[in-house]
Amino acid sequence: MSSNTYVGAIDQGTTGTRFMVFDHDGTVVGEAYETHEQIYPEPGWVEHDPLEIWANTEAVVEAALADAAIEADRLAAIGVTNQRETTLLWDRDTGKPVHNAIVWQDRRTTDRVERLEAEGKVEEIRAKTGLEADAYFSATKAEWLLENADPIKTQRARPADLRERAGDGEILFGTMDSWLVYNLTGAHVTDVTNASRTMLFDIHEMAWDDKLLAEFDVPRACLPEVRPSSDEDYYGTTDPEGFLGAEVPVAGALGDQQAALFGQTCFDAGDAKNTYGTGSFFLMNTGEEAVDSDRGLLTTVGFQRSGAPVQYALEGSIFVTGAAIEWLEDMEIIDNPSQTETLARSVDSTDGVYVVPAFTGLGAPHWDQRARGTIVGMTRGTRREHVIRATLEAIAYQTRDVAEAMIEDSGIEIADLKVDGGAVKNNFLCQLQADIIGTDIVRPEVDETTALGSAYAAGLAVGYWSDLDALRANWRVDRSFAPRLDAEEADAKYERWGEAVERSRDWARDGGDV
Repeated sequence: MSSNTYVGAIDQGTTGTRFMVFDHDGTVVGEAYETHEQIYPEPGWVEHDPLEIWANTEAVVEAALADAAIEADRLAAIGVTNQRETTLLWDRDTGKPVHNAIVWQDRRTTDRVERLEAEGKVEEIRAKTGLEADAYFSATKAEWLLENADPIKTQRARPADLRERAGDGEILFGTMDSWLVYNLTGAHVTDVTNASRTMLFDIHEMAWDDKLLAEFDVPRACLPEVRPSSDEDYYGTTDPEGFLGAEVPVAGALGDQQAALFGQTCFDAGDAKNTYGTGSFFLMNTGEEAVDSDRGLLTTVGFQRSGAPVQYALEGSIFVTGAAIEWLEDMEIIDNPSQTETLARSVDSTDGVYVVPAFTGLGAPHWDQRARGTIVGMTRGTRREHVIRATLEAIAYQTRDVAEAMIEDSGIEIADLKVDGGAVKNNFLCQLQADIIGTDIVRPEVDETTALGSAYAAGLAVGYWSDLDALRANWRVDRSFAPRLDAEEADAKYERWGEAVERSRDWARDGGDV
């Protein structure tokens, strides 16, 4: 393709939406970002306004193209990546959501998941989907929306017709990738990675599962078509009469963590990456084998190219890492995240303080929906610097929790761990992570690998990049961090962390504090 063309990536995240323009070398030539409102209707509930997100998407695409000083017709393709599991329903005819999107962090369906556990259905769900039964995933969110979304917003007279209309295909279900692709192209599709996170999709049969759809009473007619992550047939093209003013193929989509796996060029079994965002997500490519976990990890779809076998991954989902830094700012312990490195370095240790940031429960490998945030070990001499350092250490400890489980499940040692996301700009955290895990931490030059991965998927589909080797050639190391801490000391600190975790568990016991 012409050197005058580029690939764009929409990165729709938990706190905001970004558009990035990449050239053949994988270098960013233009970008723009907008935050959106976090809506908290009740304790433990988190929602987003899909219309605000779409308006922001249009704005950042236009702004990034202006930043790159190019017109939309010079985009060879657009890829999409998204916060996974966040769920919404919308009216096919009007394109309007029937309710705010329910965010992946939302815990309103905890009781429903506990009923699944009581009814002995967890193992069957795990066997089909590779997922732990949890309010984190889309199935119980879709069920809640179909039961509770305001029917007045559908502009129909009968208040009970929402599920009926979904059964007729008039109401559409989707995760955020589906919502964006629908607005870009009019197509109702999702990719294999996002489908694998709904708790409605059999990752072995690679199809929506009738029994799971019946369990959650989600009509098949409202579901999107499932397509490869890098799709040579495209999901569709943008409307030349629309906001872009050009016909551009939308040819790739991946959930954000799989996109980061792809952007980090983890194409082979044993390749691993950890993304530090609002939460942290540790993925290891396991090749064409869907490896079952005995230690609380998820088995998920890593990616699929057109005409190629599905690549699977093991995943450890840590709900709160970057969000813990945001909490420090919310509590006015810091003025901005960049302070954490300097303040954490200003003390030699946490002075015995451990922070367990289980604000929305604990993910892998614990899976405790009722765990809550805890600070232990404080004395009268505890200062904010100790709490800040303990919060950064908590990020590293949670990652080791997952790394140890992953090594045991897969039988594969992790030679080095590729890292990305906003927090990896913090050199103290990267060194701390190397010390706690005991392995090299490798940071790439382009740390926005989530957007890069979706650009790669779309660009491969249209021939902008020729093959995976071309992408490997693009990947460049910014800095590596080797372990410095004595292994025995690291192990002792990690063991103490485990005791702190136990004190955070099973805290939210009544309905009012879920």
